[in-house]
Amino acid sequence: MKHRTKPRPAQQPIYTFQVESLSHEGRGIAHYGSHPDHPSEKQGKKVFIRYALPGETVSAQITNVVKRLEEADSTALLSEPAATRTEPKCPHFTVCGGCNMQHIQLDEQIRLKQEVLKSHLEHFAGIQPEQWLPALRSTREDYRRKARIGVRYLPQKDKLVVGFRENQSNKLISIDRCLVLDREFGSITALKQLLQSLKAKAAIGHIELAMGDDEIALLVRHTEKLSQQDVNQLKQFALNKQWQLYLQPEGAESLHRVDDPMAAMRLHYALDDFDLKFGFSPLDFTQVNSTINPQMVKLACDLLQLKQGERVLDLFCGLGNFTLPLARCVGETGQVVGVEGSEEMVRRAAENAESNGIVHAHFYSQDLTKDFSHHSWANQGFDALLIDPPRAGAEEIMHYVPKFGAKKIVYVSCNPATLARDAGVLAQHGYRLKKAGVMDMFTHTGHVESIALFEKYNEINDLEYDK
Repeated sequence: MKHRTKPRPAQQPIYTFQVESLSHEGRGIAHYGSHPDHPSEKQGKKVFIRYALPGETVSAQITNVVKRLEEADSTALLSEPAATRTEPKCPHFTVCGGCNMQHIQLDEQIRLKQEVLKSHLEHFAGIQPEQWLPALRSTREDYRRKARIGVRYLPQKDKLVVGFRENQSNKLISIDRCLVLDREFGSITALKQLLQSLKAKAAIGHIELAMGDDEIALLVRHTEKLSQQDVNQLKQFALNKQWQLYLQPEGAESLHRVDDPMAAMRLHYALDDFDLKFGFSPLDFTQVNSTINPQMVKLACDLLQLKQGERVLDLFCGLGNFTLPLARCVGETGQVVGVEGSEEMVRRAAENAESNGIVHAHFYSQDLTKDFSHHSWANQGFDALLIDPPRAGAEEIMHYVPKFGAKKIVYVSCNPATLARDAGVLAQHGYRLKKAGVMDMFTHTGHVESIALFEKYNEINDLEYDK
C-alpha cells in the first residue's frame, strides 16, 4: 500500500514503532521500547505519530521533541494495514493542513469522536450522559459551503500560489480541487487562471467562497485598488458562473458587491422543517455543513420539547439559526430572546425574524464574557436555554445559569474540553446530563462537534430517578 507523506529534513531520525492506540486528534500512539533502532535513553517515552493506526508497524520520522513526548510523521507502513484504514481520495493528503483523518474509515472517525467526547466528560466533569444519542452523520463528503483560499504571489516566478496552508506551516500548497468543497464551486484551477491574469495579482490577499441554497458568492480580498480592467475580468468570470462577486479592499466594512451593486449583499438558506429562510452576508458566520445543520437544529428543538407559550433564551444566537426555529416551537404566545456579541449579527437576526414574519423573537447585543446581570433580558426568567458558544466555551455564563430558572438546557459545542468543563459547573448547580452525542460537522478532521441536554432536577424528580 502506498503511504506518502511530506518529506522531512534528512537530519531528523527515523525509527520503527508498533502503534498501540489513537490520540484524541487521530494520531497513532507508540512508545520507545526494545526495538534495536530505539535509543536506550528514550525507553518508555511516548510518541504521537500522524497517519499511523493501532496495530500497525510503521517507520516514522521524528518532527518534534520535548521532555515528556515526541511527535512524528509516518513515512512507511511496514505491516498489514489496520482494518480501519482506507485509501485517502485526495492527492494532497498529508501535505495540506486539512482533512487529517482521510486515512480512517468514516465509521471509525465517528467512533473516535464519540470516544473523545466520552473521555472529556469523564476526565473534566466526572459525569456521563444517561443516554448517548446516535451520531448525526453528514450525507455527503463535499460538505463545505464556505472556505477561505490563500493566495500568495511569487515575484521571482511572476506566479500565484492558490490553495490552503500546509501542515503546521504558513506555506501555501497549490490545490486544483478540494474534495470536501461543495462540487458546485467546481475546480479551483479556473480561479487560479483568473487571478493569474489580473494586473494587480500581487495585491490579492485571499479569496473566499460562500454558498447558499441557490447562490454562490466569490469574495476577493485585495490590498491595492484594482484597475477597471481587472474588475471587468472578475465581473465577466462571475457573470459566466452566475455567481455574486464581492470586493473587500480593507476591513469587513469595506465589503461591497460589484456584479450587481444595487442588489442586496445576501445569500440564503432554508430550514424546511420550520418553514424558515435565512439571509446572510458572505462574511457572516454560518454552519459550513448544509446536511448537518438542519439535523442539528431539529435535534436541539426536539430535545427541549418546548410547549406553546414558553420562554426560551438563545445565547450566542448569531443570525438566528436556532432562535427562529425555537420561536416556531413556542408559537406566538411564547417568546424567544437571542443574545449575541456582534451588533451586526444581531441586526441580521432581527432582519431574518422580520422576513419570516416572526414578531415574538427579540435580539440583544452583549459581550457574554462580561457581566450582563444589569440587563433586563437577563432577569426575565426562562423555561429553556440554548447555548452555542465559540471554542472557548461559556464558563462565565454557567455560573449565572441558576438565575435564568431554565428547566432544560441544550448546549451545542465545537470543543469537547470546554463543554466538559462547563458541564461540571452545571452539575454543581443541580443540572443532570441527560443526553449527549456527536455531530459529523467536519468530516475527515479531528474537530468534534457535539450536543448535550441538561435538565434541572429537584428532590421529587431525584427520588423518581432513583427508583
